Amino acid sequence: MPYRRLPNTDQARVRALKAAVRKGDVYNVRDLAITLKTLFDARNFLQKFEAAQNYYMQCYENQSRASRKHRGNVKVARLYISHFIQVLNLAVLRDEIKVGHKRLYELPETNVVPDLLSEVALVEWGRKIIDGEQRRVSQGGIPIYNPTIARVKVHYDIFLDSYERQKAYQALTNRSLEELASMRDRADELILDIWNQVENKFQEVMPNEDRLEKCRDYGLVYYYRSGEKIKLEKND
Repeated sequence: MPYRRLPNTDQARVRALKAAVRKGDVYNVRDLAITLKTLFDARNFLQKFEAAQNYYMQCYENQSRASRKHRGNVKVARLYISHFIQVLNLAVLRDEIKVGHKRLYELPETNVVPDLLSEVALVEWGRKIIDGEQRRVSQGGIPIYNPTIARVKVHYDIFLDSYERQKAYQALTNRSLEELASMRDRADELILDIWNQVENKFQEVMPNEDRLEKCRDYGLVYYYRSGEKIKLEKND
């Protein structure tokens, strides 16, 4: 005998609820396999659940679109900040800038480039480099060119803006997903109640395949175990 299994995705839950709700639009009360209360509860919940699912998908799509552009901003900002630090290190090696001035950037005296792989590190070091160069120049130091700190700051600001927007998109997506997830237990409870009522309504229908077909019409999903359907067909 095939067995039924509750939906395991939100789209499948929506489909299961819609299948039952549609029956209330085309059947009269006497022909319904579920109670009016269950139909009313399912219809009201479906509206909220589908709206929550659509809102989550919208948030996720907005985040994904922004993420593609953001990755480009990250790459460019990392390139300019890293290049500026390398030029600074070369200037120190050539004695064009005193090694002690590296403290203005919070850089170590060793000629290394800090780890800029994470976006958090990029935010931190971008600010340190920009502030450090402004302090050194304000003390009479010769500005570094190729790249200038002005150009570094332009790309850093673009990155920082998209970084903050991306965090906001992520927060919205996470909140919408939490709201959707909080509704799943109620969805499963309603679907289980509908399916139990439907199977009880058609339990006397024969042959068995006709009974299953009537149940499927209300959205019930049945699965055959490996090889089971073939055996049943041979027996028929």
